[in-house]
Parts: sequence; C-alpha cells; structure tokens
Amino acid sequence: MTGSGTALRRTLGVRDAVVVGLGAMLGAGVFSALGPAARAAGRGLLPGLAVAAVVAYCNAMSSARLAARHPASGGTYVYGRERLGEFWGYLAGWAFVVGKTASCAAMALTVGAYVWPGQAHAVAVAAVVALTAVNYGGIQKSAWLTRVIVAVVLAVLAAVVVACLTSGRLDAGRLGPGAATGFGGVLQAAGLLFFAFAGYARIATLGEEVRDPARTIPRAVPLALGITLVVYAAVAVAVLGVLGAGRLGQATAPLADAVRVAGVPGLVPVVRMGAAVAALGSLLALVLGVSRTTLAMARDGHLPRVLAAVHPRFQVPHRAELAVGAVVAVLAATVDVRGAIGFSSFGVLAYYAVANASAWTLSPAPRARVVPVIGLAGCAALAFALPPASVATGTGVLAVGVLAYGARRWWASRDHA
Repeated sequence: MTGSGTALRRTLGVRDAVVVGLGAMLGAGVFSALGPAARAAGRGLLPGLAVAAVVAYCNAMSSARLAARHPASGGTYVYGRERLGEFWGYLAGWAFVVGKTASCAAMALTVGAYVWPGQAHAVAVAAVVALTAVNYGGIQKSAWLTRVIVAVVLAVLAAVVVACLTSGRLDAGRLGPGAATGFGGVLQAAGLLFFAFAGYARIATLGEEVRDPARTIPRAVPLALGITLVVYAAVAVAVLGVLGAGRLGQATAPLADAVRVAGVPGLVPVVRMGAAVAALGSLLALVLGVSRTTLAMARDGHLPRVLAAVHPRFQVPHRAELAVGAVVAVLAATVDVRGAIGFSSFGVLAYYAVANASAWTLSPAPRARVVPVIGLAGCAALAFALPPASVATGTGVLAVGVLAYGARRWWASRDHA
C-alpha cells in the first residue's frame, strides 16, 4: 500500500500511456532480433512472429485486467503479491528488477556502439545519466521525450519498409512455406521475438501514474500492442522478402543490410541513427519500469525502505530512480553485458507467467480464464524453448532470488523469536 509521502501523481492519459508502451516496444529489438529469429526458424520466421504476438496478446490482456484492479506502481510484483501471495509477487519482482537492470546496461551500450563505437562505454554512461535526469524531472517530461523518440523510430522503420517493398530485389517467394528448422525452431524464434513486444508491461508498471486506470490501461495496452504488431509484421515481411531467411539469419544489422541490398545505401546511416534512438527509447522505458518496481518492493521491505521515497515536487520515486541509474551506469562503464543477458529473456517470461496466474484468479468464469491459461502455457513453452544456456542462467538467477527471500524470512523470524 502507498503511504503518506510515497504516492505518485496521476498525470498520464490514454495517449501518453500508448506512447510509453510504443517507446518500450519499438526499441532496438526490431533492429537486431530478426536475425537470430530467422537463424532459429528459417522460413518459419513469420509463424514465429505470429506465435510471439499471440502470447504477447494474452499477457497484455491479463496485465491490463490486473492493472485496472490494482492500479499501483510495481506491475506484476503487485499483482502476484495481491492475488497469489507474497512469495510469488517477490519472485516476479526479483526476475524483473535483476533481469531488466542488465537489459538497461545492454541498451545503453547499444546506444554507445551506434553513436561512437570507439567510446561505447563513455557514451553509454552519458546516456544513462541524461535519461535518469529526464526521469527525475517528472513522468510528463519522460512521456514528452518518448513521443519524439517514437516519431523518429516510426519514420525510420517506414523508410525501411518502403525501400524494401519497392525494390526490384523483393521476392515474394521468400515469404512462403519452405525449409524450416521445425516447430522447435519456430518456438525459439517466437521466444526471441516475444521480447520485442514485452514493453506493454511498462504501461501497467506505471499504473499509479495513470489517470482513471480502470479505463485508461485496458484501452492503452491493446492499442499499443496492435500498432507494434502491424509495424513489426511490415518490417519482417519487407526484410525477409529482400534478404531471404538464410541471409537474414546471418545478418548482424538486418535492417541496414536490407536497405543496402534494396539499392538504397544512403539509408544505411539513417537506419543506424534510428537504431540508436530506438535503444534510447528502450532504455528510457526500462529505467521507468525498473525504478517503479523497485519502489513497490522497497515499500514492502524486500529492498531498502529508503528507496520508497517520492519527491515532494516532481512526484517521482527519485531515490529508486537514482539507485537504478547508478547501478546501470556502473555496469555500462565496466562490463559488456550485451552478450551475457540471456537470463533476462527467461526472467521476463517468468514474470509474465506470474501475471497470467494472477489474472486466472480474477474470475471463476471459464471463459474469463481462457486467456490467462493460454498466456501461462505460452510463457512456459517459450521460456524452455530458449537456448539451454539462457534457461540454465535464468533458472540460476531465480534460484538466487528464492534463497535471498528464504534468508530474509528466516532472519525476520529470528528477530521476532
């Protein structure tokens, strides 16, 4: 529960909430995830995108219903705690905070790699400091910057789609059925592509800062997800049609390669700029989400209670934001985590599994439980379809969280003995 001095101000309407979701979903993932997904699924890339969209839709609907019922900062941490019990809320919060903190550092380094490859760490730290300052100034400033980022990224993606679809190198035969790596490959591709959609949770995580959440969140979440699906489908069709599954699977910068092959090499610097801006958008949304979940966990004592403070003027969790920003800046300055965050993917699916299980408790009506059941099954299937190293690392990170929870409970019981 929010206490005196810890409540956030409700300022976001439907449009702002949609923009926040788009800023998180239209991130750097669309510039990089298509390659690994095509490598996993071959011509099964588009079915993989469809599977990811179905799972994302179920998770989004579950999250929207829960956010309308429990409009507080923290997202699934709050839903799990309220619907399933303290442990499940804690586990979701742990998976989100630890995994997404690494993702923040990875996004910051992605910005650095595109803007100034020779000084990637320095640029990454500067990006973290700048966006932390924006967040500190209030949620409306963050929403305004996100609008600019979304507009730029949409313009760049539209240019890529037009360049590819009007190119003489486009071959519609590359989109049809053909050699694929089987259903397992499609599932793995869906798991990799799913995280391009995962940003809709940012709308729910900011539930305490949304006006009329019972109306706003259920409208904003599916709208943001639907726009993102249309954009991603158009980009996937355009790039696959130009490069083909084999070449796409080997590409490290698939959108840049696609416009080059399409005969528009002048767009390559624009695509690189778009990727950097998209990574900034993802970083902004991630820091917002992690700081709000940190606030919720601090309120309950799972993290230091000093982090539960809300700034009296700006009405933001300023200590949580500064703490998250500091940790991410240190990681971005000292460690290259871009290739070492497989556990983040596993953790996000665990987070949404708790969300679906929580939504299952909202109504005993069988029809109301169909979406949460499909979402829960989808999260489990995609999580264990990830590469074995990601599954092992993700399981290990969750186990560390469980041990920390058990130690804290044991210590608390000793103090009360």
